[in-house]
Amino acid sequence: MTDFNIDLKTNKESINEHKFQKMITERAYCKSEKRGFVAGHELEDWLEAEKEIKNQYFYWLQDVE
Repeated sequence: MTDFNIDLKTNKESINEHKFQKMITERAYCKSEKRGFVAGHELEDWLEAEKEIKNQYFYWLQDVE
């Protein structure tokens, strides 16, 4: 499970944990694929993917006034 370091909730909606994890997994896979699946970068790929997805969710859930 992911340890959320930022609040991923708004008054209107909250993050679906399963969807969030799937998005991170797919992003990390793409990062690994891009480097030719060279071993030794799994954690780096995962952490970068997690940060990117958290940033996307934060952006998507902002109230636009």
